[in-house]
Order: sequence, then structure tokens, then C-alpha cells
Amino acid sequence: SVVFPLCVGLRVVYHANPTESANIARLCEAYKPTMVLGTPTFLNGIVRASKPGQLASLRLAVTGAEQCPAAVYEALARTCPGLTVVEGYGITECSPIVSANSDDSPVPLTIGRVLPSLEYVVVNPENGTACQPGTTGMLLVRGPSIFEGYLNYEGDSPFVEHGGKSWYRTGDLVVEGTNRILTFKGRLKRFIKLGGEMISLPAIESVLMPHFQSDSDEGPPLAVEATASQESPEIVLFAVRQTDRNEVNEILKEAGFTPLSYIRRIVQVKAIPVLGTGKTDYRALKAMIS
Repeated sequence: SVVFPLCVGLRVVYHANPTESANIARLCEAYKPTMVLGTPTFLNGIVRASKPGQLASLRLAVTGAEQCPAAVYEALARTCPGLTVVEGYGITECSPIVSANSDDSPVPLTIGRVLPSLEYVVVNPENGTACQPGTTGMLLVRGPSIFEGYLNYEGDSPFVEHGGKSWYRTGDLVVEGTNRILTFKGRLKRFIKLGGEMISLPAIESVLMPHFQSDSDEGPPLAVEATASQESPEIVLFAVRQTDRNEVNEILKEAGFTPLSYIRRIVQVKAIPVLGTGKTDYRALKAMIS
């Protein structure tokens, strides 16, 4: 762990491994930082590994890279009652911040407003027409911080035409709410089509997670993926503990999901694979069932 002066009056503490949650909690106790930056997965790990009082100095948590679940907001609120959580959303190709909450009036479970330097529109992913506020659609953005294209790339263009302008197609689904605040709904590729209905795999995960999460977990206790079949994909639950499929589907039924969303298969694994950011490695999971 190293302490660096970032600018006049501001000092920063770095730790090399964000998965060492207990060590980071001890660093917070020793150095008394007021702000912490990390993905929801890492923040959750720090909170769950901390002892009473170790995080008492924290006043602001800045998070992104993945959707911050309600359970993480709740864990942070219990452990750090005076903490403000600022969630944002970004893409590498957009340099990378696209939207963010403000620290003076954040709206929990949202990704805030799009930066004033950017234009955006939310469109129907199937026909490209603009969505009304309150309707889930694909986010398109344009502006000076958006990249101009991939180097030596011969695949499909990441840009689309809409309203006579060229837009970067994010591949992400959002809902525009009051005061132009956006709520992230997931990657389009994390949806599957069954029986003519769009099924959200992240939505299934979010409902199941509270029933599987425990304080002893070092990483995600579960993940939901689908087989590669375009005609009849199967929804598969990966779990680190032995799990009964009927019990899982009963949870989904009580949450209002239709039978189309029910788990068809359970794969028990020693650990859910994650990327360097702490996000679940869905590509690795898909390779297990393809």
C-alpha cells in the first residue's frame, strides 16, 4: 500500500489488489480516507469484510463499471450511515464517462444524467424509433469525447444514423425518468428472446442474489447465463452452493416472473469467474455451456 499526494491538500491511498477486502478495510482504519472509488463488487467486499468502525471516516463512495445492486446500497448505508454513494456509467469508447449522479443530490439505483457535453437519445433497439420517457430502450450518444472508430477493424460499424446524425450505439438499455435521470437496465446482449418475449438475465440475477448472498462469500455466489441457441436458448444458473432448481424457480414465480424466465439448468462451480474489474466473466461461463 502506498500513499501519494495527488494535488495540494489531497492525499490518495492505493492498494494493489482490490480483492483483498479485509486489508483495504484495515487501510481505511489506518489512513482515515473520506472517499473510496471502486466497482460495486469491490465496495461490497470491503463493507462485508470490515469490522465495526473501520470505515467510519468514509463520506463519499464513487462507483461504476457495473450496475450497483440495491443490496450494496443497503450494506453501505448500514455500515456507513453518513456515506453518500455516487453511481455513474461509462464506456471505454466514450473516454469513458457518459453519465453520473451528483454528490449533492444523487438518486440511488440510477446512473444520473448524461454529461452536458454529450447528446443522447433512447431508441427502440428493434426499429430505431425514439422511446418515450419511462420506456426501456437503447442508449445512443454523440459528442466530442466519443471515439471515431476502431483501428484496423473490419466488423460492423459501431455507429448508427438517427435523426440525420451519426450516433455511437452503446449496446446498453436504459430508462429515462424524471429530470432526464437514467436508470441502467442492462446490456442488450444480456437479454434473450423466448416465446416472443425479451428476458433480462440481469433481472433474474438481481432477484435471486439476496437469497444466496452470505457474509462468507469472497466473490459472486451466482450468475445467470443462457445457452448459445438462437431458436430455443436455455437459462442456466451457475451457483457456488448446492441449489434446488424448484426452489429457485419458486423465488422467481413469487417475484412475478413468467415460466419463460425460469431456470432450466443449474451448474455448480467452485467460484464464479470474474474479470480484473470484479465483474462476472460471462464469456467464460458461456464457454462452459456452449
